[in-house]
Amino acid sequence: MQFTSEQRLDDGVLEREFTLGEIPGTLWTPESAAPAPLILMAHNNGLPKGQPRLVARARHTAASGYAVATIDAAGCGDRPRSAADEQARADLRRAMQAGEPVDEIFESLVGSLVEQAVPEWRTTLDALLALPEIGGPVGYSGWTAVGIRLAAVEPRIAAAGFFAGGYVPHLQREEARQVTVPLLFLLQWDDEGNPRQRALDLYDAFGSKEKTLHANLGGHTGTPWFEVEDGCRFYDRHLK
Repeated sequence: MQFTSEQRLDDGVLEREFTLGEIPGTLWTPESAAPAPLILMAHNNGLPKGQPRLVARARHTAASGYAVATIDAAGCGDRPRSAADEQARADLRRAMQAGEPVDEIFESLVGSLVEQAVPEWRTTLDALLALPEIGGPVGYSGWTAVGIRLAAVEPRIAAAGFFAGGYVPHLQREEARQVTVPLLFLLQWDDEGNPRQRALDLYDAFGSKEKTLHANLGGHTGTPWFEVEDGCRFYDRHLK
């Protein structure tokens, strides 16, 4: 892991850009002498790690005493996309404009991104936990499809917060039964991109004995800010 820039922010959080092979990322760490618990914060497919809403969540969470890391996984941000992914995105735009069914296209596109992203997240986790300023345990926050796979295969994930606003492929719906860590599941009640019943069925499928559903009125990007604060309290219970 090579750090390429750093700056101390007004809230005392240290923000550092890094590269890990081909993986670009950002790490935020709090002012603390003790190693901080770590939260992996993933954005939805295709968005960059510098997306303002994600950065705001990361900074607030770091100021609350956590190391927070995000990466541009394969196909996200400025990283090159495969010809198949580009074709799937073009097919998706065309189908949505024509009002045609999109489930099969979503399945192909998001499933491919999950397969590429999860190994890179695990490689990043290995490198982050080798840093002296970061300790365990580890939490996850963000993109549900990637988070399900990561929580199912990565025993170092101790708690997870999922945003139900993205399409979740059938395979990850089956893998949700393997997710047993404490879970906070955020649902936007009027999310145009994720039918409500589909999200509720997914919540029901999780194998966690401790899981909480927070539902708020509004569309896909309307998650209230207080959910960030509630998320920190959730991680306080399970990571500190």
